[in-house]
Amino acid sequence: MKKINIKWLIVAVLGILVFFFLPLPYFIEMPGTAEDLRDHVTVNGKSDDYKGSFMLTTVAVQQGTPFNLLTSYFDPSREIVSKKEMMGSSSSEEYNQMQSYYMESSQNFASKVALDLTDKPYDINYKGVYVMSINEESDFKGKLTIGSTITHIEGKPITSSEELIKTVQNKKPGDTVTLTVEEDKETKEVSGKLVELKETKKTGIGISLVDHTSLESKDKIEFQTKDIGGPSAGLMFTLELYSLLAQKDIRHGLEIAGTGTINSKGEVGRIGGIDKKVIAAEYSGADVFFAPDDDISPELKKKYPDIKTNYEEAVESAKKNKLKLTIVPVKTAQDAVDYLEKRK
Repeated sequence: MKKINIKWLIVAVLGILVFFFLPLPYFIEMPGTAEDLRDHVTVNGKSDDYKGSFMLTTVAVQQGTPFNLLTSYFDPSREIVSKKEMMGSSSSEEYNQMQSYYMESSQNFASKVALDLTDKPYDINYKGVYVMSINEESDFKGKLTIGSTITHIEGKPITSSEELIKTVQNKKPGDTVTLTVEEDKETKEVSGKLVELKETKKTGIGISLVDHTSLESKDKIEFQTKDIGGPSAGLMFTLELYSLLAQKDIRHGLEIAGTGTINSKGEVGRIGGIDKKVIAAEYSGADVFFAPDDDISPELKKKYPDIKTNYEEAVESAKKNKLKLTIVPVKTAQDAVDYLEKRK
């Protein structure tokens, strides 16, 4: 009997492990889940008990390895994207922080729009300026973190992002400022020098920022979205909240999925991965899928001649994958409510 060469056996085993498990700087996007929002949203401690459901849809993301990248190449429902395409220059931790912020914002906007649609009162509280990214040339690199909230500058409370920008622009590059920051439920002060921003040639901190707000109402709105990030559930959150706040069945037994951001005016915005989300909705038994009917600007069309609206992408995916659900284009949350009301 021929003796086994242990060295070559080890090499073979290591080769197999590399092929199946070596992480590469690529990700695979594929149809995810369509999740019943009654499991994620309550108003005044009560969840939705009407027939049918509103469902948020997700795109599943898998770390690329030589094996799954090869198999995904031949699967039209999967898309290979580079780490840079997905995260830009952000680290995994920073990317997750941004997704968490986007989810929080979508919940606040959805709550506001649903309360507006049901004529219920609320207050919006300003929390500060949310740090979305930090430039490499910023002196605050390593001092601030993505996801932290700046509440004061030189001890003075910040009441808007415009106020912070104006305060900083009245100073000179090289001047030192002290910021009060809330991070991981802790408050700290950080100091650094201002820089001249490359894009505008004006004085700045060297960060991108957005206003960080919270909403309060007499109706206690709660979300349970621990493992879900991003802004794309905004529309579906709005519809679920509208039904709960109005105490009104607008589904009439239908299984309704969808996607799209929501802003404070109730306008539905474009999202990524809708071709995969519509497949996830079909697999979960959806009857109807709401898709953003976003406007493509002439400038964007010129830059990307083949670009389609989210609605067009969803319809194309449905035809390609022989899906049976009805795809409905919406520009606002009110459009979705009106469509459901007419289906009585």
